[in-house]
Amino acid sequence: MVVVNIHEAKTHLSRLIDRASKGEPFVIAKAGKAMVKVVPIDAPPEKKMRRTGFLEGHIAVPDDFNTMGAKEIEELFGKKS
Repeated sequence: MVVVNIHEAKTHLSRLIDRASKGEPFVIAKAGKAMVKVVPIDAPPEKKMRRTGFLEGHIAVPDDFNTMGAKEIEELFGKKS
C-alpha cells in the first residue's frame, strides 16, 4: 500500500483520490506515522460484519427464559414483598 506524507497528499490529492477510487487505497502519514487510510466508499469492509440473527434456526430459546433461575436468585438475595 502506498504511504504518502501530508505535503505530498495535498500536492497530489486529485491524482491520489482518482487512484483510490479505482481500488488503490493509500495511507497519509505525518512525520512518518500513519494517520489515515483512504479507500473508495464502495470498498468492502476490512472485517466481515456480524449480522443479527445469523444463528436463527440453529439455537432455541426456552419459553421460560426470562424467569429461569428466579427461585435461586430470590434465595440468594432474599425475596422482598
